[in-house]
Amino acid sequence: LSLMPHGLCHPQLEGLCSFLQLSTCPEPSLVRFCSWLLALSPALSHGSAAILAQQLFLRRVLALTQPPSRHLMAALTSFCSKYSHAFCRVLVAAVLQGPGEGAEQTKLMCELVEECLEPHSVQLVLSQVLEVPLSEKLLPVLQAVLGRQEVLPPELLDLLVLTLCQQAPAFATSLNFAKLVTAVLTVHQSQVS
Repeated sequence: LSLMPHGLCHPQLEGLCSFLQLSTCPEPSLVRFCSWLLALSPALSHGSAAILAQQLFLRRVLALTQPPSRHLMAALTSFCSKYSHAFCRVLVAAVLQGPGEGAEQTKLMCELVEECLEPHSVQLVLSQVLEVPLSEKLLPVLQAVLGRQEVLPPELLDLLVLTLCQQAPAFATSLNFAKLVTAVLTVHQSQVS
C-alpha cells in the first residue's frame, strides 16, 4: 500500500482500489484508511485523490437515504480536510447532476460547506452549482456558501447575481429564494449594485 499514492498510474490505482474493495469496506475501516491517507508524505496528487474520492465515497454518498453515520461523516471530514478540491470535483458534481430531490445529499453538502471545506473549495462548489439549472434543492447549498462569508472573486459574484436575477420569476413564491437574495445583498452589499 505504501506505493499506492506515488508509484501507481491511475488505471493501476483504480484496480488496486477495486482489489481492496474500498467502495464497500466497513465504515470503521474507511475512517482508519482516511487517517492513513492524511499521514502520507508527500500528499497525493490531485488525480489520485480524485480517484480515491470516487472509490471511497461516491457510491456511499449517492446511496444515502438518511443522515450519514458518524463513521462516514468522520471519514468524509478527514478526507476533506486535506483533499477538499478533489472531493468537490468528484462528489459535488455527481450530487448536483443526480436525479431527484437528493435531500440527504444536499444536507451533507451544506454541512461540508459550512464546516469542512477550504475557501477555494467553497468557491468551487459555488461555481459548480451555477453550472447546473437552479432548483429548490440547490438553494440551501448556495445559502451555506454565502453563510461562510468568504470574499468571492468578482466574476463569480457577478455570475451568482446574474443567475439569481434570471431565475427570479421561476422562484417568485419560494421563501428559500427570498432568503438567498437577502443573504447576497447582506453579505456582499458593497459589491452588489
